[in-house]
Amino acid sequence: MKKTTARGGRLPVRSVIAAVLLAFFVPLVGSTAIHFAGDAQAADWRTARRDSSGQAPDPAQVDEAVIQVYAARAVRWRGIFGVHTWIAAKPRGAADYTRFEVMGFGVAHGRSAVRVREGIPDGYWFGSEPELLRDVRGGAEVDALIARLHDAAERYPHANEYRIWPGPNSNTFIAYLGREVPELRLELPPTAIGKDYLPDGALFGAAPSGSGGQLSLFGLLGITVAAEEGLELSLLGLSIGVDAWPPAIKLPGIGRIGMPEHLPDSERWGVVRLAP
Repeated sequence: MKKTTARGGRLPVRSVIAAVLLAFFVPLVGSTAIHFAGDAQAADWRTARRDSSGQAPDPAQVDEAVIQVYAARAVRWRGIFGVHTWIAAKPRGAADYTRFEVMGFGVAHGRSAVRVREGIPDGYWFGSEPELLRDVRGGAEVDALIARLHDAAERYPHANEYRIWPGPNSNTFIAYLGREVPELRLELPPTAIGKDYLPDGALFGAAPSGSGGQLSLFGLLGITVAAEEGLELSLLGLSIGVDAWPPAIKLPGIGRIGMPEHLPDSERWGVVRLAP
């Protein structure tokens, strides 16, 4: 009888652990199917699309300052699990956009991982169409945010490091910029693996949106609670969570299911204009 009772006592714990593991890893099966059903994974990265997706305003027609944040599925098999993120910005009256991003090419040979340079703001990422996550526009206030992005990029503590997993990687960098410029209220998708890798290996820090906090053990295990992100749990770089508003669930590999964070034509979830 005692043996049966002991087993009975352990069963709920095992069930909870099994349910958690299933919640984290079963969605990857669906993500794998979606990945191989598409054609982006079959493209040669050297010839894959890198042109504009038509989402960024033309600098010749829009004089105001613009900051946009994009995410696109990573190249090849990495796209099953996650996305590459970057920020594109132009001050008032500028003729070109500057892209803020991190790439691993050349880091092993002493090149900085941080790339801050003019470029196509909304380009396909080696064949993958980008999703616009945040669109902030305005005047001097947005110019000031862009200046702070430049300053923060210069201070990024992992400029000479790059690890696809668990970080620091491209998503670690964009999450860092979000923390440094919390006015963006930047919520990165659960597929942005590396976003929970805190700078300098810190255990506690602000959420990428700046609207809450998080605990993270080198991006491998953690929890985030914030107004923008909602509640997120992370395990081995994968994230699962619930966003109360706009309502959505977040799944590893799959991403956000529910109302998106950005709707281009919505007055509430579209372009954010900072007031003077």
